[in-house]
Amino acid sequence: MSDQHHDKRSVDIEKDSALRSDSPAHEVPTIASPTVGHSWASFPLAKKLLSWGVEARGTVPVPLEERTETHFSKIFFVWFSMNFNILSFSTGTLGPAAFGLDLTASCLVILFFNMLCCALPAYLSTWGPRTGMRQMIHSRYSFGYYGIIIPAILNLIGLCGFNILNCILGGQALSSVSPNGDMSWSVGIVIIGVISLLISFCGFKVLTWYERVAWFPVLVTFIIALGVGGKHLGNPPAAVPATAVTVLGFASTIAGFVITYSAMASDFSNYFEPDVSRTKIFFYSYLGYLIPIIPLECLGAACAIAAPSVPSWNAGYANGNVGGLLEAILSPLGNFGKFLTVLLSLSVTGNIAATLYSICFNFQVCLPVLARVPRYVFSIVGTAIALPLSIVGAHRFYSALTDFLSLIGYWASAYGAVLLIEHHYFRRGDFSTYNINDWNVPRRLPWGAGLLAGVLAFGLIIPSMNQVWFIGPIGALTGDIGFEIAFPLAAVLYVPLRHLELKYQKIE
Repeated sequence: MSDQHHDKRSVDIEKDSALRSDSPAHEVPTIASPTVGHSWASFPLAKKLLSWGVEARGTVPVPLEERTETHFSKIFFVWFSMNFNILSFSTGTLGPAAFGLDLTASCLVILFFNMLCCALPAYLSTWGPRTGMRQMIHSRYSFGYYGIIIPAILNLIGLCGFNILNCILGGQALSSVSPNGDMSWSVGIVIIGVISLLISFCGFKVLTWYERVAWFPVLVTFIIALGVGGKHLGNPPAAVPATAVTVLGFASTIAGFVITYSAMASDFSNYFEPDVSRTKIFFYSYLGYLIPIIPLECLGAACAIAAPSVPSWNAGYANGNVGGLLEAILSPLGNFGKFLTVLLSLSVTGNIAATLYSICFNFQVCLPVLARVPRYVFSIVGTAIALPLSIVGAHRFYSALTDFLSLIGYWASAYGAVLLIEHHYFRRGDFSTYNINDWNVPRRLPWGAGLLAGVLAFGLIIPSMNQVWFIGPIGALTGDIGFEIAFPLAAVLYVPLRHLELKYQKIE
């Protein structure tokens, strides 16, 4: 009986779709909505930017004729360069610095939880070519036109938070190599922010080109740093034995670092041809996460453990100054070491630029009326938000990083569960059941069962937290298992809520 009920609900979705299930997902009507509002397109500056190839498209789905990309290396290098930077290195340092884990425990947590959590954003990247939709626009088909606004706000906060952390790290590194510390952290932060803005402003083509080349000098620098400082990493000091609380706390931080990419996954794949191999998109994306993240986080953990036994490293690492630690590691190379530190500081620009690119779409989802404003305007807005907050928070980096990464993993885990249940249980993995022309028609989108499932899930997520600022009764016994609880609980809650929604909502 339950299978028949499920079949009926799945059939209802297909009936309500303007696209028949026997029609390939990429054979969709041309999207009628303009890329940019006519009032904006009439400005001479807007016309000039378009003639230069600056991407103006925001949340409007990419039509079939523009989905022509076939180079899988582009999606690989977007994720690779985004994560091959000093933010990944600094996240690894949290294992020993914030949770007191030894090198073995830190590396095992880094390996296992990255392999687990990177699978979700890599899989969601495969949806972009089939629908041409941005990630948050696709999410409207699970959360609803208005229901997705709350996840979009949370995602916007998360993306801006990542940019703030990256600006702080880049600014610290630039400041550490200035003569006598003449350059303040604030100046370094502004330099990093402006460079990232220029890349993001231009759009997808310039962004993917930059990501394909930005990783190489960073790779060379980290190899040299490992060669120079590797002799100090062989015999780390003894650490306090790991406990469930510390292991799960660090795991929550690792999850917060990668699982939040789920909310921007298809933003970088929706220009690919609709019939490209989904398997290749998945593995190119998955490896784009794992290859840079795991080694750099493990290196960060090793350097943080070794720092107290190396006076110059310990001095550079004072007050959680990761840029100062890297400069101290490279200091035996003299001026060449300072040059390499500058390269490391610039490594965060690839992450900031790509994040700014996705920030644009989240602004437009939060306030749909902004969909007619050119995408690049919001790159400027995102930078204007990040720079002052980076300057204010620069001297509280470690506490900010730990609290931020631990917190954002909760909602992203529930968000991913709702998307997967909607796609595989209710739509049976059939992309033709997504009527692309309904992307901005509220009455033809769900009421918001996905949002309700996520909100209700927090009834058990909150007691399962174990943070500096809050410890729930379950979390006190087990350690932080909030994000582990969020995924299955949101999935279970969404099924009956979505059934009720399909029963009572009449799609016009």
